[in-house]
Amino acid sequence: MSGMARSKVLVLGLDGYENTLGDAMMAAGELPALAALRVSAAHALLDHGPAQRTGLAWEHVASGLSPEDAGRWSAVGFDPATYRVWQEGTVLTPFPHGLKARTVVFDTPYFDLKRADQVQGLVGWGAHDPGIAPSSRPAALFGEMVDRFGTYPAKEHIYGLPWPCPDRCRRMATGLVEAVQRRADASLWLLQQRCPDWELGVVVVSELHSAIEGLWHGVDPGHPLRDHRSASPAGEGLRQVYQAVDQLVGRFLAAFPEAVVVAFSTGGMGPNHSDVLSMALLSELLHREAFGTPLMGERPDWSGAPDGLPMLAPEDNWHAAMRSLIPTPTAPSPLLGHRIVRRLRSWLPSRFQPSSQGRQPEILTLEWMPATRYQPFWSSMRAFALPSFYDGRIRINLVGRESHGLVQPQDYGAVCDELVALLQECRDPRSGDGIVQAVELPAQGRDPRSLGPTESDLVIIWRGALALSHPRHGTLGPLPYRRTGGHTGTHGMLLLRSQQLAPGDLGLRSTFDVVPTILALLGEAPPRPLSGRSLLPDAVAATSAR
Repeated sequence: MSGMARSKVLVLGLDGYENTLGDAMMAAGELPALAALRVSAAHALLDHGPAQRTGLAWEHVASGLSPEDAGRWSAVGFDPATYRVWQEGTVLTPFPHGLKARTVVFDTPYFDLKRADQVQGLVGWGAHDPGIAPSSRPAALFGEMVDRFGTYPAKEHIYGLPWPCPDRCRRMATGLVEAVQRRADASLWLLQQRCPDWELGVVVVSELHSAIEGLWHGVDPGHPLRDHRSASPAGEGLRQVYQAVDQLVGRFLAAFPEAVVVAFSTGGMGPNHSDVLSMALLSELLHREAFGTPLMGERPDWSGAPDGLPMLAPEDNWHAAMRSLIPTPTAPSPLLGHRIVRRLRSWLPSRFQPSSQGRQPEILTLEWMPATRYQPFWSSMRAFALPSFYDGRIRINLVGRESHGLVQPQDYGAVCDELVALLQECRDPRSGDGIVQAVELPAQGRDPRSLGPTESDLVIIWRGALALSHPRHGTLGPLPYRRTGGHTGTHGMLLLRSQQLAPGDLGLRSTFDVVPTILALLGEAPPRPLSGRSLLPDAVAATSAR
């Protein structure tokens, strides 16, 4: 950091922090530590751009690379030879690898310690979407930490779906608050006692991510479930989790008063627009387009629900309910089993084998997702929906790319146009509005046969709906909400506190600028090319101007 004294750089990743709720709670005096940090910090809004829809935000942070630079556009992989799909962990090198700065990390998602030989710490303790198996350096550290602080106390709530039941919402909030407190205790012990000789410390707090996905309807006055009897405990619980995170931030600021602090969230959160459409209804729509018949059944209590808003009973399970609507495929299926499968890569073509340091990524089954029930039919369809956690993703069955391709390359553009028209014809039965906000064509301008295993031919950004109606295929759904919150917010945020930088607004910046800024604060050049650029020159210039 040119002209600035070397200090410890403390990075606090606030996974899932949503500015609109955070700002309202600061204004109400409910987040005093974050409010004080904001007053004393250079601050910016962060734009993650289309990369937010990949669901790989923390891989972008851990690696410092954008999807374009990393060649990875989704955590879902697809093999065009076998039509298999899987969820894949990271294969990328963490950005601190090769730095001179002594680095310690705590529960940073998608951070592969095996690819960063000199970094100490632990990962996979309680992260939301860890992207990596639990591990530590030194190897005994994970067990030592668990002996002192226990296993993650809110495991059942990481991907909790509590909205049908007020008590489940309360339990989720209570569990996540306890998890934040345990995280603070453990990570402070790590940085203060176990590995105190650090120059870069990275701690990621993931409980807000889990809480917003499960409890968002309690704080969103426009949410369709705002009047559900679980909304009040959900809202109260989500605010409690925010307050616990604020207390964690306050403890770190008190513990390391001289440290340069980088606190940030990668992107915004909001209502869930994707689960019903991307995980279920898009697959059903393409099945009807291909074969003229439905696969998904109906539930009279859902199709006749008041205002088109189907409900789950407190004891209901969304995934079990969906399995009851979509029959078990009778065609031979190469789906993975119900267990988590690790290191299972032998069946993938060699061109998809990760080569970085010869290590294999974590592989997780996607059989729980309704979209995979349609997988046995994909080879007989011109286009099909890939499983997706976020926006809709369509793969075209292309001759010369997929092993049973049906669409000739010269017809590719026309088929894309037909699919866009099909989607634009779909309406939300509740509002009458179109369900599609935009459609992206990733292969536009290049040979579609070059698409990799994490890419799709069409990406659909939804407006959000629980059902869709089409003039030829009728009404699909409605289906109840799975998660009430999702990744639909506008911006992340960055707070940069240094005694040598003046507080102030740095405007709107790219999320990919965070990692280069961290390296600049350390006074180090990137050991390898990174996406984005450092904000430090602008912050220094702003300080000089003041």
